[in-house]
Amino acid sequence: MFTLAEVASLNDIQPTYRILKPWWDVFMDYLAVVMLMVAIFAGTMQLTKDQVVCLPVLPSTVNSKAQPGTSGKADFTTVETTTHHGEEASMRTVSFGSAPTVTPDIPLSRATSSQYQPTESGQDLKKEQKDSSGRKTNLDFQQYVFINQMCYHLALPWYSKYFPYLVLIHTIILIVSSNFWFKYPKTCSKIEHFVSILGKCFESPWTTKALSETACEDSEENKQRLTGAQSLPKYVSTSSDEGSPSASTPMITKSGFKFSADKPMIEVPSVTILDKKDGEQAKALFEKVRKFRAHVEDSDLIYKLYVGQTVIKTVKFIFILCYTANFVNTISFEHTCHPKVEHLIGYTEFECTHNMAYMLKKLLISYISLICVYGFICLYTLFWLFRIPLKEYSFEKVREESSFSDIPDVKNDFAFLLHMVDQYDQLYSKRFGVFLSEVSENKLREISLNHEWTFEKLRQHVSRNAQDKQELHLFMLSGVPDAVFDLTDLDVLKLELIPEAKIPAKISQMINLQELHLCHCPVKVEQTAFSFLRDHLRCLHVKFTDVAEIPAWVYLLKNLRELYLIGNLNSENNKMIGLESLRELRHLKILHVKSNLTKIPPNITDVAPHLTKLVIHNDGTKLVVLNSLKKMINVAELELQNCELERIPHAIFSLSNLQELDLKTNSIRTIEEIISFQHLKRLTCLKLWHNKIVNIPSSITHIKNLESLYLSNNKLESLPAAVFSLQKLRCLDVSYNSIVLIPVEIGLLQNLQHFHITGNKVDILPKQLFKCVKLRTLSLGQNCITSISDKISQLLHLTHLELKGNCLDRLPATLGQCQLLRKSGLVVEDHLFDALPSEVKEVLNQDTSVPFANGI
Repeated sequence: MFTLAEVASLNDIQPTYRILKPWWDVFMDYLAVVMLMVAIFAGTMQLTKDQVVCLPVLPSTVNSKAQPGTSGKADFTTVETTTHHGEEASMRTVSFGSAPTVTPDIPLSRATSSQYQPTESGQDLKKEQKDSSGRKTNLDFQQYVFINQMCYHLALPWYSKYFPYLVLIHTIILIVSSNFWFKYPKTCSKIEHFVSILGKCFESPWTTKALSETACEDSEENKQRLTGAQSLPKYVSTSSDEGSPSASTPMITKSGFKFSADKPMIEVPSVTILDKKDGEQAKALFEKVRKFRAHVEDSDLIYKLYVGQTVIKTVKFIFILCYTANFVNTISFEHTCHPKVEHLIGYTEFECTHNMAYMLKKLLISYISLICVYGFICLYTLFWLFRIPLKEYSFEKVREESSFSDIPDVKNDFAFLLHMVDQYDQLYSKRFGVFLSEVSENKLREISLNHEWTFEKLRQHVSRNAQDKQELHLFMLSGVPDAVFDLTDLDVLKLELIPEAKIPAKISQMINLQELHLCHCPVKVEQTAFSFLRDHLRCLHVKFTDVAEIPAWVYLLKNLRELYLIGNLNSENNKMIGLESLRELRHLKILHVKSNLTKIPPNITDVAPHLTKLVIHNDGTKLVVLNSLKKMINVAELELQNCELERIPHAIFSLSNLQELDLKTNSIRTIEEIISFQHLKRLTCLKLWHNKIVNIPSSITHIKNLESLYLSNNKLESLPAAVFSLQKLRCLDVSYNSIVLIPVEIGLLQNLQHFHITGNKVDILPKQLFKCVKLRTLSLGQNCITSISDKISQLLHLTHLELKGNCLDRLPATLGQCQLLRKSGLVVEDHLFDALPSEVKEVLNQDTSVPFANGI
């Protein structure tokens, strides 16, 4: 037999699973333990007690002679039997009154000899025989044992014999059915994960802090109501936006303060700063809950398995009850046995008694009672499973009692597990709901962020940019630290990859803030903060993936001067950006768009009359429609970069106020339209670099006021004389072409200050080049120049000279006469510099600071 400890181990489920066991499962487990005890008790009694006791039934003739007297005196009758198998034996049956007893067998020879001995013992025997009556049989002890064993299997019904074992098997099956969903591989992993997360969420300090802060907020809102009142509202709801109670919130009053698991305690939280370790654990819990929800919520296997095992237990209960009730009457005390071994014992019928019948019947009735109770509980479980939609779980009550109004409803296995937890204690699901709320997660991030990024730490990250402004760049944080808004002297604030960025009213302290960068950062601003930004912000950079990420308040900054938009503005999204008109940006002067446009968005024309600078950087998408450019009559600077333009757009020729035109990185091959630039009287800078231009037309002479001409990274092979007729030209850049010769007409450019011809095929420098005495920058690197004339000393204003990558064998000693040239501005091979005379090197190594050395 099994010991109780061994059998009980089958029902030994991990204690952590107890939160998923409702009262009916717990009650059924106890019933199963009692049924196990019934089985073990019945089995033990069967093993330790005699099974059956049988006596032979004599023929009727013999039975009639052996009837006891009616006078109550003992009658003595001796029945002699014939020899069986050649052996003689005698049986003496002694009966006192009506209860016969069987005495041990006495051999026939002994009985005979005792009759013929005239002794006192013989007389005593005769006297004993006269005082007793009974029935003689010819069975010995071993034969009785044999008959008892045989009749146990023949006469006793099978249910009387196997009743304890059946109870044991049935109980084990019921135990296994009750706990199968804890052991099945596809469900146990989810259950273990859920129980682990649930326990950590319940015990997390963040849960207590979040609920306490909610209670504290509610307490502040109802302070006047609580003061001097004798009742306490049971449900207090706060709006996530305004923090005011909802009008539909039910109010139930109870006298006095009472702490309950059904509502948060209204008291000031004792812990105001969350420990860093606890904060990190809470962040990990939020991530675990998010992943677990995505993993579990898409299936209902746990629910189906629990329903299936409940149905199996119910069917099992019906089956046990049916056949047990049928066999309960078969357990009887008296049984008639016909072993069919009369050739061995001489008797065909035996009367047997089952000694355990009475006790087994009582145990069976007890077992049936237990099974009935078990079955009714199974039926109730099925009723509960199908009475309410267990595949959906609502946190409505939690949302009403806390400020976390965004806790989502869950479904499928996630919902079923929470319903099961509610049967244990609803407080678990309430505390668990804190980790399903984005508001709660954002609060945690905010607390952790402010704890980590203090004012002193932020001050260390403030730097000076190229414009000598104080700048702070925050990258990939969970939010904007509150201490940022205490940096009142900050000029530039950059927020990058901060998805939950919020700008509070405290930003009004930053009176010097005029430039804001939002890189993949859809910032939300409070009303007071927006008013401040609307009046003070001058420059805004917005980098986005989709145009819908641009905050709506951007289009309402009426005092904005510069707007930089970097992101996807393709043809589909042009309609979307058109919905948010730029018409309100009345003071906008500079608009920079870096995107993949096929046409200029119509809403740009809303501010066209005000713009002075328009920059469009495409990612290689061909810009086809440019007619709207004609409306930008005040544009002074226009950049159309990487727009796959093949010719200079005609719409540009209508921009009478244009001063600078940049067509960098396009596919322009010819610039014959340049003659139309003669109408642009104010054009001073023309940038046609990084194109495919082969030659420069002579019509370029019509651009009388041109001061800067950039033609680098093209396919030019020569410089026409017409270029050198531009008397106002101050900067000429023809680097990285295929130019072989510098025309002598270059000497006509008396105002030339910067000349770049790096990366060409020039081998001789004309002496007329050194007549351009105003040259400050001369870039001649990566050519085939073999010598430099001593007349370079005429360039008294030269501050930058690049000669590296040529075929020079020496440098002229007259470099020392270039008063403003220093070693830092001389780009040449080291061995050429070392070959200079020592006095020249000494002059070049002087550290004379020239404020206009690098000016244009």
